[in-house]
Amino acid sequence: MSKFILSNTVTTLQPSGIRKFFDLAASMDNVISLGVGEPDFVTPWNVREASIYSLETGHTAYTSNAGLFELRDEVSRYFAKKFDVNYNPDDELIITVGASQGIDIALRTILNPGDEVIVIDPCFVSYAPLVSLAGGVPVHLATTGEEEFKINLQALKKKITLKTKAILLCNPNNPTGTLLEKELLEDLAVFVKKHNLIVISDEIYAELVYDGEYTSFAKIDGMREHTILISGFSKTFAMTGWRLGIVAAPSDIISHMLKVHQYAIMCAPTMSQHAAVEALRNGEHDVEAMRRSYMQRRNFLVKSLQEIGLSCHLPGGAFYVFPSIQNTGLTSEEFAEQLLVKERVAVVPGNVFGECGEGFIRCSYATSLDKLIEATKRIDRFLQTLPNFHRANLDKVVNK
Repeated sequence: MSKFILSNTVTTLQPSGIRKFFDLAASMDNVISLGVGEPDFVTPWNVREASIYSLETGHTAYTSNAGLFELRDEVSRYFAKKFDVNYNPDDELIITVGASQGIDIALRTILNPGDEVIVIDPCFVSYAPLVSLAGGVPVHLATTGEEEFKINLQALKKKITLKTKAILLCNPNNPTGTLLEKELLEDLAVFVKKHNLIVISDEIYAELVYDGEYTSFAKIDGMREHTILISGFSKTFAMTGWRLGIVAAPSDIISHMLKVHQYAIMCAPTMSQHAAVEALRNGEHDVEAMRRSYMQRRNFLVKSLQEIGLSCHLPGGAFYVFPSIQNTGLTSEEFAEQLLVKERVAVVPGNVFGECGEGFIRCSYATSLDKLIEATKRIDRFLQTLPNFHRANLDKVVNK
């Protein structure tokens, strides 16, 4: 009977490939997980305390649909200070239930049935399904390991049709950690303006950048009016479970996004919003400490993977590496499954992030250095058991 009552879009939607490996790993003992895309740090105490205090003083009611004005005001100040982008807290910001909800309402606000959205692969697993659920058509733009998974504008041009409405951009990227420099963003901006496109710019990892300076796409000349900026508190402030995101856009876009948000959610959790105010005001020291720790782990993991024979570019941001396993003779899923079963190390097969992720695995270094050391030992041991494995011919090993 269910086939008669369920949406065709939903029934043809594939479940998250990441969850499959998380669920399998959770059923096993002595597993080191390099799969989870969340900080291993606990939310700083002063942030937790602010939430507790808000409960003790009775702040348990709904906030305004757009979120506490106090929080939106702090977000406005923070964006101006950190990224030199200016948004009016009155009518250009919405506090959402995580960055994912922000992407969802952005797509539902701008898309008509059949509109196309260019999704840059490899990409976070929810992007293409969210486009489909909003009635759009995801159009996949492949990137390559040889180009460190950066956008190739010549390839992008071939993807444009009369139905193209938007580009979904993640910078720094999940799963590759690739950071797009200002010069490439400026070239992309020329393209966006020419075709009058919207860029949904997922900048959730903007604070976790290790080499060079971060440039928000909204900062690029002429792009503020073409950008829906997505951000949040999960990665920067180790607040994944608090479910709190940010959408920033011109008021004529935000006013319509707010309608979708009103009917779908009402408002983000009140106690989380009070905690976020404290995070923005007094969290800079903790963020920097976490960033330094991630950079140390990144450098160790990339160097170690290269030393045991896996090619891996040095990612500029986020907390993922995306090594190639093409020299093992296994598919991404075969590699991930066998590594988990034989050596109790959980990684995510690259193909769940798009077809061009095949031949790669995602490893999160948002875990302790001790666990990363042990994990690389286990991966090395696993590689030595593979009859078709041959060490990658690497020009150099990263030494940082």
